[in-house]
Amino acid sequence: MTLLSTIQNPADIKHLSCTQLRALADELRQYIIHSVAQTGGHLSSNLGTVELTVALHKVFDTPHDRIIWDVGHQSYAHKILTGRRDQMKSLRQAGGISGFPKRSESEYDAFGTAHSSTSISAALGMAVVSRNKKINRQHIAVIGDGAMTAGMSFEALNNAGVTPGINLLVILNDNDMSISPPVGALNKYLTRLMSGSLAKDAHDFGKAVLEQLPSPVMEIARKVKGHAKGMLGPATLFEELGFNYSGPIDGHDLSALIPTLENLKKLGGLQFLHVITKKGQGYKLAEADPVLYHGPGKFDPMVGIQTKKPGKPTFTQVFGEWICDQAAADEHLMGITPAMREGSGLVEFEQRFPTRYFDVGIAEQHAVTFGAGIACEGFKPVVAIYSTFLQRGYDQLIHDVALQNLDVTFALDRAGIVGADGATHAGNYDIAYLRCIPNMVVSTPSDENECRLLLNTCYQFKGPASVRYPRGSGVGAEVVKTLDTVPLGKAVVRRYSSSAVPLSTRATSSVENPHLAADTNAERLTQPVAILAFGTLLYPALAAAEKLDATVVDMRFVKPLDEELILELAHTHQAFVTIEEGCIMGGAGSAVSEFLNQSGMSLPVLQLGLPDNFIDHGEQQSILASLGLDATGIEKSIREWQK
Repeated sequence: MTLLSTIQNPADIKHLSCTQLRALADELRQYIIHSVAQTGGHLSSNLGTVELTVALHKVFDTPHDRIIWDVGHQSYAHKILTGRRDQMKSLRQAGGISGFPKRSESEYDAFGTAHSSTSISAALGMAVVSRNKKINRQHIAVIGDGAMTAGMSFEALNNAGVTPGINLLVILNDNDMSISPPVGALNKYLTRLMSGSLAKDAHDFGKAVLEQLPSPVMEIARKVKGHAKGMLGPATLFEELGFNYSGPIDGHDLSALIPTLENLKKLGGLQFLHVITKKGQGYKLAEADPVLYHGPGKFDPMVGIQTKKPGKPTFTQVFGEWICDQAAADEHLMGITPAMREGSGLVEFEQRFPTRYFDVGIAEQHAVTFGAGIACEGFKPVVAIYSTFLQRGYDQLIHDVALQNLDVTFALDRAGIVGADGATHAGNYDIAYLRCIPNMVVSTPSDENECRLLLNTCYQFKGPASVRYPRGSGVGAEVVKTLDTVPLGKAVVRRYSSSAVPLSTRATSSVENPHLAADTNAERLTQPVAILAFGTLLYPALAAAEKLDATVVDMRFVKPLDEELILELAHTHQAFVTIEEGCIMGGAGSAVSEFLNQSGMSLPVLQLGLPDNFIDHGEQQSILASLGLDATGIEKSIREWQK
């Protein structure tokens, strides 16, 4: 029996010696490697926090003491030690455990995380309640150096510094790596603190002072601080914010971690521990390329990740090629990403246009307003950002961009269902939260070529505009690599019902006489259904339409809607069905219904899309099928609705 197999919960490691804990850490690391190889998931970050996790559960009394894992993709060892070892085979799969901490999953998950930089705020809130209820409890926020680039973490530190009577330990897990390479002045400061002259000066100064103290006092100081580097040196940024700073210490050395944590626990109050870890620790392939092994799919751990044969381009790749082509044609283009260079497809752009590429760190609010400032000076910013992360810059989107009608283009990756990352990363709400903003264009490409066309169109539009596209590949449509545009707000009929006669074939069409289209008493020539598809669900809609003999429209734009075409179709069809990979409430279907109501049309509308609940993790296509958004489900929904 392995040592790991005897651990059912953190209480089982309390009695283990340091030697046994090292062996446990080694087993944990191997278990994570082989587990992630079978399921896919986050690897590099979890390999880097094994010893830190063991030390935390050794020293603190969880779940009474609260540990919050920032971002949460570094919590696999935590899950394994807290009774979920056997469930790791279901990680990020339908019905399985989440890849992030989740309160409903375990009492040991003190706070649900997945977006960065929230841990200190949450821990502070918990600490205040513990203080007011007179509960002796520790509150630990484990945050990465990448997450420390976000303003929210400093807002929390600033607030904590003036909050009396609380126990709050912030552990900076400094692995010199977020997802993309680290950026910003803070990272340079930490690097200098860890390895430059500042650290040496602090070490020499601290040693000189301690040598003048009585031996017992010197020994206590050494235990409290973990080691001499930085212990009595110049005041650090964190000390100025009211925290007692300790470190940096080796985050893989249990003999340093455990006594340091024990002493900080005894001290209480506001503590800040700086630990140095290495992403991919213990797995040479991940150490050599932590970006590649950040979030791999299934792989053979003995062989490593193999280069796949080129297949259909992903929407991210379509965007990456487009922005390079557009930048070559327009020297005013500037590319902005909030710490997602690889994920947003900007690697080549950075290489080819380094002076026009800006990674602003995990700072979505800043990214949006930074783009607004660029637009004010006559340049053209393209903000490449995940749909779920634009939510974090919503105020800036309204106040700084749309209100001033500034010329900023938003490329929204991961729109709709994202699969294994689940509800925290799903881009389900952008249509609803964007279409209500004045001046904003909202476009929904149906395939790879349409994605490029709509990127061209929205880029040329003089104002705020967005292009939303899903994770992964589409149908494999051939991409015509031009900079051609399409008419703004105009849809394309992809299939006509055999029983529908377009009004444009009549002597007087709705285009020639708009008043005819608004006349609710106008003659209805036929009674088929028209499916209005927004985005990539066009293709299952087309498949369903073949069995239903329905008309299908690629709407292309949610805002502005093709009102002219909608009114024309309203006179030749008995009903509309809207389909979108976004929330039904307030979404594209709602836009169609609102317009019909304003136009005096009483046509029924069936809205198909994502329901009013958070959708758990699983495989993308399986989730869509379970929601009735594949061809079979669409056909079934329409037939049942027509009964």
